[in-house]
Amino acid sequence: MSAATKRLASMPHNRGAGLPSGITSVCSAHPVVIEAALMHGKNRNADVLIEATCNQVNQEGGYTGMNPAAFRAFVEKIAVKVAFPLDQLVLGGDHLGPNPWKHLAAGEAMRKASEMIDAYASAGFTKLHLDTSMACAGDPQAVPNETIASRAAELAAVSEARVRQSGMQAPSYVIGTEVPVPGGAVEALDHLHITTPADARETVELHRAAFSRLGLDEAFARAIGIVVQPGVEFGNAEVIGYEREAAAELVATLGDIPQFVFEAHSTDYQSQRALCDLVGDGFAILKVGPWLTFALREALYGLSAIAGILVPNAIHEPLPTAMERIMLSSPDHWQKYYPGDARQQHVQRHYSFSDRIRYYWTAPAAQNAVNELMSALQGLTIPRPLMSQHLGHLEPMVASGSLAPQADAIVLGSVTRVLDIYADAINSAPQR
Repeated sequence: MSAATKRLASMPHNRGAGLPSGITSVCSAHPVVIEAALMHGKNRNADVLIEATCNQVNQEGGYTGMNPAAFRAFVEKIAVKVAFPLDQLVLGGDHLGPNPWKHLAAGEAMRKASEMIDAYASAGFTKLHLDTSMACAGDPQAVPNETIASRAAELAAVSEARVRQSGMQAPSYVIGTEVPVPGGAVEALDHLHITTPADARETVELHRAAFSRLGLDEAFARAIGIVVQPGVEFGNAEVIGYEREAAAELVATLGDIPQFVFEAHSTDYQSQRALCDLVGDGFAILKVGPWLTFALREALYGLSAIAGILVPNAIHEPLPTAMERIMLSSPDHWQKYYPGDARQQHVQRHYSFSDRIRYYWTAPAAQNAVNELMSALQGLTIPRPLMSQHLGHLEPMVASGSLAPQADAIVLGSVTRVLDIYADAINSAPQR
């Protein structure tokens, strides 16, 4: 077991002993985000946890075109590039279950989910979130909790068999599903409900029993996290912040289940104070994804505006114009998520907190547009007045000398700024 995996597995124990216990889970497959995360970890001498979802990465390629082994190679290649020590890297799989195939009957969907988790285990992913909460064809709309736990145990059995056969590191498991399905919430945020203590305890006990029926007690002993809803979420233009008082009863539940810490999804756009409170209250694993690619988009759009001033003849068209054309030509990733009239949808396509634009950066036309922009600005020093006008959130970093006013550094710096918010929150969180 790598040193980073050991440290991850020890989080519940550390919390119980009053020791610091928290980590940022970077949920992105964008190479710039991955590079920023690894450079950030290197500079802070910190472990880095990078997770792929079942829709991003699976045995059929997912929407990234990568299977788990390919994703691991992709991340490790970037790690070598930035000289990040692999012993400080943890790879995780998120929402591993039948979601990509939920249109199929449960038996077939679970067969494919089993193939997927086998591929994750084979590739050496050591943090696996088992999520079988979604209804498949023929299931009742709300899958019974007992069925969810039984299906999760079936997937764990596949993972355990692969680990024994291959000699790979034994993974830590995360259970629980009280979050939106991968891809984001589409319901109104006024219906958000904090997980009840009874539901949290039931999730643990049903999974414990399901694992035990399959002879997986030792595997369940490696379950370290439970996904719950602490009362945080974001939509296209709103963010629900963490309120400690509202989650107090849920937080107290950790005293009944000392084997676990909480995993908090959708923590994007929370304040540093809220993130600090989350970690202090036992939400030791903070998942972030859209905020990182939102920050990436902010930097690229700001640089596009600056290029229009400094080198107007060096680019074919502004980057937002190119991305608008790309998104309109292939609306599947945004259309059902962005309500309203044409103007409202236009704004959401480019500026929504949900950041559905992140699905388009790997399109060849988008890559060409970004490459053209970055080439046009290569070697140029961005004047501080233009930084202030178009990249105001980064201008103080340029003023202090912590960020070079060059295009490549600015893109990485925009993502790093978000990672700093998480790291500073985790490092300053008192353990309760």
